[in-house]
Amino acid sequence: MTSPNEEKALRFDSVSKNYGSNVALTNVSFELGAQGFFGLLGPNGAGKSTLFQIAAGLFAPDAGNVELFGCSYRNERARILRQLGVVFQTRSIDLDMSVEANLKFHGRLFGLRGGQLAQAIDRVLMLLEIADKRKRLVRAMSGGEQRRVEVARALLNEPKLVLMDEASAGLDTQARRTLVAHMKSISDQTGTTVLWATHLVDELDEADRVIVLISGSVRAIASPAELMSQTGCETLTDAYVTLTDAAK
Repeated sequence: MTSPNEEKALRFDSVSKNYGSNVALTNVSFELGAQGFFGLLGPNGAGKSTLFQIAAGLFAPDAGNVELFGCSYRNERARILRQLGVVFQTRSIDLDMSVEANLKFHGRLFGLRGGQLAQAIDRVLMLLEIADKRKRLVRAMSGGEQRRVEVARALLNEPKLVLMDEASAGLDTQARRTLVAHMKSISDQTGTTVLWATHLVDELDEADRVIVLISGSVRAIASPAELMSQTGCETLTDAYVTLTDAAK
């Protein structure tokens, strides 16, 4: 848990969102401290993507409040976006451009130019361990490497918070583990807060805290060890199954 005086990277306060008669989120409340690797765990259809779209400012909640680093989208949208990086489940990178060209294009959208842009590109390529592939066409890269290019793009503006919505979708087991390891390492090295949404429990074994979201409601918020202790289970997978079964 965060201390009362600690800056909060993200705070949801009684947030609800409906699409007509379809309830996506119901009174969702949680907060994340300004450093760490956090998981948002839930089955498909639990409301994870809706939560991320609200956190990214794409949707407004029907009720409740959302703050990023103490700022609200209502009156400080530009300030929030300067501190935010997002990787959505759907791929959004130009396959027919090189890695470097993709990063240059998006870096300019962030307002980076000249030497500042070159340094930012060098930094993110090193962080994601793809510096040797900077001239390669994205189409010629593996799925895991393509995902790392998207993450590199999201890190160009040195965001304080990175939202990753099912970022490992479509990747094989080794590529998934590599991507998770990179994000955990980046959080540890840079102090960046990472919120990683997934339905794959093993991706969150080393998360600092896990938010369990089921049917649009938060069922638990705790470290993996705490979740196992609370449910009397020996693995995070078993703890998650127990919480899911209890919500039926």
